[in-house]
Amino acid sequence: MITYMDRVVISSAVPVMQKEFGFSFMTMGVILSSFRWGYALFQLPGGWLGDRFGPRRALTWIVTWWSIFTSLTIFAWNATSMVVFRFLFGVGEAGAFPTATRSLSRWMLPAERGYAQGITHAGSRLGAAMTPVLVVATMTRFGWRTTFVLFGSLGIMWAAVWYWYYRDTPEEHRSVNEAERNMIHAALGGARSKITKSVPWKRIFACSTVWYLSGMYFFYGYCLSVYLDWFPKYLNDHRHFNLQQMGFYASMPLLAGTFGDLIGGTWSDHWLKRTGNLKMARRFVGVGGFLLAAVAIVPAALTTNSLTSVWFNCVAFFGLELTVGVSWALPLDIGRDYAGSVSAVMNTSGNIGGAISPTALAYLKGAFGWDVPFLVAAAGCLVSAVLFSKIDPGHQISVEEP
Repeated sequence: MITYMDRVVISSAVPVMQKEFGFSFMTMGVILSSFRWGYALFQLPGGWLGDRFGPRRALTWIVTWWSIFTSLTIFAWNATSMVVFRFLFGVGEAGAFPTATRSLSRWMLPAERGYAQGITHAGSRLGAAMTPVLVVATMTRFGWRTTFVLFGSLGIMWAAVWYWYYRDTPEEHRSVNEAERNMIHAALGGARSKITKSVPWKRIFACSTVWYLSGMYFFYGYCLSVYLDWFPKYLNDHRHFNLQQMGFYASMPLLAGTFGDLIGGTWSDHWLKRTGNLKMARRFVGVGGFLLAAVAIVPAALTTNSLTSVWFNCVAFFGLELTVGVSWALPLDIGRDYAGSVSAVMNTSGNIGGAISPTALAYLKGAFGWDVPFLVAAAGCLVSAVLFSKIDPGHQISVEEP
């Protein structure tokens, strides 16, 4: 939840920041992209950090880093300094979700992975949904800088609680009894938890499923960035909502996405328990979610009624987020002890798409207006649906050398 609160806070502050600094639309697009590039380029080191040192220590370091740079954003004095601060913030957040995925790898039974990842990512979307309203309320009273300090402080507190409570393995946690440990080990094929000294990158990159997964997530990341980075500005600039209305209506698709995250992971795990068919359990939800998003984005962009657009965008984002729980369950299915590194490869691709998106949208909007960027996002969802249909979660990265 805190990861998305910290990254969405700037999108809600865009109108005020543009007015204060005089940033153009394109300059603001570059600033928003700078976070994405830092986030994308440091996914692999971030995932390696969790696999090498364990999620307990790695997430403590990661969250502390990005929380500091969230707060330091208030010291930016021009576009260049803003780009630097946002890039370094992205570097810190890069390891968050790969390491969080690794933290689940030896705790979750296979039939619980979609639901567990659904809860994790529902938290992120709930944070994103809450943020526009909170930012506008804080910003109008105390200014935009106060919001960055408040949100950064949350991460520091979370890191302390995480280090105190979490343990890398069930064996280390005093609240886990022998029956639960045996259940976990039996479900994971009898393998015991371990922190890896090296990551088999060659085998990871040779796996065709990893490439399909990464391609699918590239277009997901592009579409996600449209909503996270530009949707508040779209409502204010194109749909003519005032600042307070913008904060409220920008939260609605994100709230719908929260339910999508929960439902998608739950459906996938339910299908797996009923049929035992892991491939279809993942594909059914992933392909269906992307198709729903593609179909709903088109009327959302083309309708002349602003409220109707918001409702269709809620449906579109719900469909987009149906895919997230199963997408992040797949690195657990494929990677096991290397789940952090596999998910880092996937998330690198997704965030390259996310990094391209803000600048591409700024260009497309300037050349063609607001409709075309959303129609391009709909086309991206169709491509993701095709790629998801080719993913085989049974194609595991083997622990032993072939």
